[in-house]
Amino acid sequence: MMDGVEQSLVSIDVIALRFGNPEPGQLRFAVAERQAEPYTGQRALPGVLLGAGERLQDAARRAVTTKLGLPDDAILASGQLAVFDEPHRDPRGPTLSVTMWAVITSEDVPMGDITPEWVSWDNPGDLAFDHNRIVADTRPILADSLLWRDEVFTRALTGASFPASYALAVAEELSGARPDPGNLNRTLKSLPGLERTDERVRVSTTGRPSVVWQWSADT
Repeated sequence: MMDGVEQSLVSIDVIALRFGNPEPGQLRFAVAERQAEPYTGQRALPGVLLGAGERLQDAARRAVTTKLGLPDDAILASGQLAVFDEPHRDPRGPTLSVTMWAVITSEDVPMGDITPEWVSWDNPGDLAFDHNRIVADTRPILADSLLWRDEVFTRALTGASFPASYALAVAEELSGARPDPGNLNRTLKSLPGLERTDERVRVSTTGRPSVVWQWSADT
């Protein structure tokens, strides 16, 4: 305690996103069963207590590797989302949650002893702590403040090139509503370093082939 005020611990909780794996065209985030109290056996976002002198992004990577069993090189990029300061969010005592995002490669990677579950935004299930609130409150931040606005986040999520139909899918998953294709096309055209190619690919058995967009290598 300092000056009669109980000090809070700092937890780093991570929204680990993955597009196109396990299902093509789907954006999911990872949860895993907790191995210790409180809430042993209940699914939760990967999280760790921040170590003394530890950087937030280092702690986020540690959460992904230790709580999801993913290798460090599976993490393409990460960043900060929001802070949750409800004093009773953790039954162990006052704990501040700094929530981070991390984009996980869509490639298959070696797994550890833990098998994460990739869940949908609309049906994440009953998560431990206040993690359902964290998911609900950070979803619009991802949709409105990061997607198409933060190049590091967007490029990590879409990959070096992607069909327009996948851009629609990502936007719909994060916003919860299907965007207008014309408006989205204008948004894509306005992004520095993103170019529309002459290539078209068929991503489903029905419908027209989709235009492919590609990020410039030097941006």
